[in-house]
Amino acid sequence: MSDSKPVVLLAEELSPATIEALGPDFEIRHADGADRAQLLAAIADVDAILVRSATQVDAEAIAAAPKLKVIARAGVGLDNVDIKSATQAGVMVVNAPTSNVISAAELTVGHVVSLARRIPAASASLKGGAWKRSKYSGVELFEKTAGIIGLGRIGALVAARLQGFGMDIVAYDPYVTPARAQQLGVRLVELDELLATSDFVTIHMPKTPETVGMLGAAAFAKMKDTAYVINVARGGLVDEAALHTALVEGQIAGAGIDVFVKEPSTDLPFFGLENVVVTPHLGASTEEAQEKAGVSVAKSVRLALAGELVPDAVNVAGGVIAPEVRPGIPLIEKLGRIFTALAQGSLTSVDIEVAGEIASLDVKALELAALKGVFMDVVSEQVSYVNAPILAEQRGVTTRLVTTSVSEEYRNVLTLKGAVSTGAQFSVSGTLTGPKQIEKLVGVNGYELEIPITDHLLVLRYTDRPGVIGSLGNVLGEEGVNIAGMQVSRNEEGGEALAVLAIDAELPAGVLDRVRETIGAAFAHEVNLA
Repeated sequence: MSDSKPVVLLAEELSPATIEALGPDFEIRHADGADRAQLLAAIADVDAILVRSATQVDAEAIAAAPKLKVIARAGVGLDNVDIKSATQAGVMVVNAPTSNVISAAELTVGHVVSLARRIPAASASLKGGAWKRSKYSGVELFEKTAGIIGLGRIGALVAARLQGFGMDIVAYDPYVTPARAQQLGVRLVELDELLATSDFVTIHMPKTPETVGMLGAAAFAKMKDTAYVINVARGGLVDEAALHTALVEGQIAGAGIDVFVKEPSTDLPFFGLENVVVTPHLGASTEEAQEKAGVSVAKSVRLALAGELVPDAVNVAGGVIAPEVRPGIPLIEKLGRIFTALAQGSLTSVDIEVAGEIASLDVKALELAALKGVFMDVVSEQVSYVNAPILAEQRGVTTRLVTTSVSEEYRNVLTLKGAVSTGAQFSVSGTLTGPKQIEKLVGVNGYELEIPITDHLLVLRYTDRPGVIGSLGNVLGEEGVNIAGMQVSRNEEGGEALAVLAIDAELPAGVLDRVRETIGAAFAHEVNLA
């Protein structure tokens, strides 16, 4: 494999489809992520790491990987990834948030049916040599009430499947509108009402300080003594000690639990109860879910290593990027670099202005790309969409995203405006033109122009007078510098003029000073984007 290819480390076993989704553009390495010494050695020079749940990508591991750009978790949970440390280091963290939703919903229904008809206990009894039909009499799901706590993706899928049994569905979710619930055929209620009226209570909430122990002693006391509790979401949402007490004292009829506070768990007190069904965290353990997760994060890794924003990145506030917005990302990143090169000082504020048709869309990604460009050439650490906002905050640079639908000259215009500690103001504007979406610089410090953005630009401000352009051409010609394009803008005849030149290569040492002296430039800066 070519040494120039980005290195992707697979720290756990992933499907062939995952490797296929990565494609041929990467050097693929393998390591046992659960072996700490092997992990720290293997991660030293990689660009990306793909893990499941056994590999701990903590602050130590991230510090040992100076080239690391993306951590990909082929699954939903991120308990094994130090997101804060990754963000500080500019490392993108991605997961596969929708890969297991169907599998988790189906397992939830499996627990509901198993509890209602006592299938696991009856199976174990019969395999043990006993024929006890009357002992394992169950209940029908038809016309029973299912209470769903958390009506997100999985909760909604569970609702749809339980409706197929003819169950009445109620739900508690403070972030779901009545209109959305009605669309799902679900009635929203307060949590206390759900607990009091439901025959089966299933929880599908994220694990936060507010939701840990959400189903505990107080909740069990409000439930019917014929009700069942199911948790396939996150360990800790159900208070395990309180659950055992409620089961032993007959406050509830039974429970189906797939996730636990500590995993693996093999000997919790309620494991010995016949009215409990337990599974070893099988929510995502289907061939389909595993493959979806691997393929999903592989695609995210490809995007991340290509320098693009990733919709599934958990530590980037970019969100899903509209197709109309996406072409502006590389443009505004370059504008950020041009802005910094021209500002030549300690920034105190930056406004990112989006004008035109795309202003009505979600353009948060453009703000992130602009900040990445602003800091790329002036800080020693790796700059990414992830840590660019943090770099601004650490340096006391106030940032603001401004949008307006008004754009008189072009369909869309992107502008960076800001100030440095001396109080001086700077601005650059750019747009995309034509069917090929050519990136053009259309404004610098209030001067209007239109010139394609190339790898090497020369920006000059001088007193408008005859002969300047000829003198400039002579100097660059003598130094062997070829001019690929040039635009001159002035506010009035004989006043200040601004020239932007696209040149084929970086200026040799000393040439910029010679240019400045020859034309008496008040402002002369070279911008290298290569």
